[in-house]
Amino acid sequence: MRARLEAGLRRLGAAGVLGVGVLLACAGFWFTALQPLEEELAAQRLAAERLRARVPYQPVSSSGRAEELRRFQALFPRSDRLTDEVERLHGMGRAAGLELAQGEYRLERRPVGLWAYRVNLPVSGTYPQLRDFVSAVLKDMPVASIEALRLERKRAADTQLQAQLRLTIHVRPSGGSP
Repeated sequence: MRARLEAGLRRLGAAGVLGVGVLLACAGFWFTALQPLEEELAAQRLAAERLRARVPYQPVSSSGRAEELRRFQALFPRSDRLTDEVERLHGMGRAAGLELAQGEYRLERRPVGLWAYRVNLPVSGTYPQLRDFVSAVLKDMPVASIEALRLERKRAADTQLQAQLRLTIHVRPSGGSP
């Protein structure tokens, strides 16, 4: 077998061996570089064809949107139920074992859409208590959103934290339909 290979190489000569080497290098280059690029180009052409074949944007009629908006706003409590929501918030704080100091409360009435009831609460407790309270608010009061939470402790060894929690309870106006 070896003698045959040597005889074949002698017949080809130096130029023939160099030509076979160049052919093998070209084949390797095609499989590793050119073929993946051709496949990517074909995929991009297909994506471009799909984009060209797409139906142009047509706005949806607004009549159905008004009903969707009414259903969405109906998910929020009416503003006359706001005291119940605040009591619920304080109940969650007590259940977590926190001290809720007197906070600041401000109702922002908007001419259209939902109203925002801004609550700024100073809170004292341990980190696990604060974590449980914030978790309960986010889970059980989907109409509330937490805007800011600032934690502070007097000394590094203290387990008690002083926190400032700023949240918003979203409600819909009481009068009329949602």
